[in-house]
Amino acid sequence: MDSRIVRVGELVLRELSGILHSRWRSEAVAITLTHAEVSPDLRKARIYYSAIGGREAAAGAGRFLSRIKKELKSLMTKNITLKYTPDLEFVYDYSFERGARVMDLIEELEQSEGENSGES
Repeated sequence: MDSRIVRVGELVLRELSGILHSRWRSEAVAITLTHAEVSPDLRKARIYYSAIGGREAAAGAGRFLSRIKKELKSLMTKNITLKYTPDLEFVYDYSFERGARVMDLIEELEQSEGENSGES
């Protein structure tokens, strides 16, 4: 991947996160922006987020982010200079849920192996 695209993605992510957590503190306290994918033409950005509190909280966070995305884009434009300010799309990041599930499964396996070795 082009390093410019990666750098712009990191810049957009850092800026959006700062704006989100300074302007909407109480609403965004449980939201984490995790990753940004910027299109090669730098006109679109897919922003991944996670939310504390399960699927219901994630759905609420998605609605909240969709509701404020125009204002976020406007505030971001004031703070960073790009030829094109990317349109924002927010997508829930399931990787943390999958990671937690994998860790739970590993823990279950370790416990069952411990019980089986204790029976010998």
